[in-house]
Amino acid sequence: MQNNVSNDDLAVFLVVVREGGFRAASRRLGIAPSKVSTTISRMEASLGVPLLRRTTRSVATTDAGQALAERIAPLFAGLEEACAEAADTAGRVRGRLTLNVPGAVMPDILPPLLSKFHARHPDVEVEIVVENGLVDIVKAGCDAGIRYDDALEKDMVSIPIGPRTQQSALAASPAYLEARGTPRSPEELTRHDAIRYRLPDGPLLPWSLVDDFRTITVQPATRLILSVNALDTGLRYARTGIGIIGTFRNWLEEDFAAGTLVPVLPNIWPSRNGPRLYYPSRFTTAPLRAFIEICRCGSDRV
Repeated sequence: MQNNVSNDDLAVFLVVVREGGFRAASRRLGIAPSKVSTTISRMEASLGVPLLRRTTRSVATTDAGQALAERIAPLFAGLEEACAEAADTAGRVRGRLTLNVPGAVMPDILPPLLSKFHARHPDVEVEIVVENGLVDIVKAGCDAGIRYDDALEKDMVSIPIGPRTQQSALAASPAYLEARGTPRSPEELTRHDAIRYRLPDGPLLPWSLVDDFRTITVQPATRLILSVNALDTGLRYARTGIGIIGTFRNWLEEDFAAGTLVPVLPNIWPSRNGPRLYYPSRFTTAPLRAFIEICRCGSDRV
């Protein structure tokens, strides 16, 4: 049987596998879903084997399709790297940058860095995957990740991104504190209502304070629990007077300046090292190298 599969067909097939479906692949490629489907059907007819299992809800590779995808993926990655490097030598960085990040960096740390990055490298497409747990970024197909020291993957290079240190802070609305009183000690916090965050399928994030160099963990009366995937929404509830919220101090600065939230026990807030960008030492794409340069310039903030 004659093999009429072109490189363009293989590229379409690989995008379908990566994106997990025809419609997602069509959006990525900028072509109609029907054309994607026709390309795959033509490949299967030419090769004489089914490459994909199709249902109304999902697309999965057959054994032959998986073997083909695994064989051609490194070849196309090499072509993309070569093109990106060629573009880089011409003074323009092109390609795609995929970052795996926790929700904690989304509201205020990443936006200014990405704004500066896009201004300098407008031809790079950036995809942000938000996950809070431990992730194998190589297996997940990401170029780099952002995590804190206690959750960094081993055997990775890492650099500071954003503030070198961050404080965990407590805050409440003026209306709440007027009605319930302002806590003067960690013990008094146990008699107050709290807005707290929970790790996915895990425990509530603890409220920890530092008094006389001792770490004190407080168990307040929990009134509202939010997933860590919704970290930046908690401030909205705190402003309504539901309770005291524990979050990053840098998230609260605008509310403190506006008076919509008030610091609670600020003298004993704990500090920790800020987040870090990490990536494999053995391979960095041109877009990642360009982003690292932006991060190095922006990591002087304290």
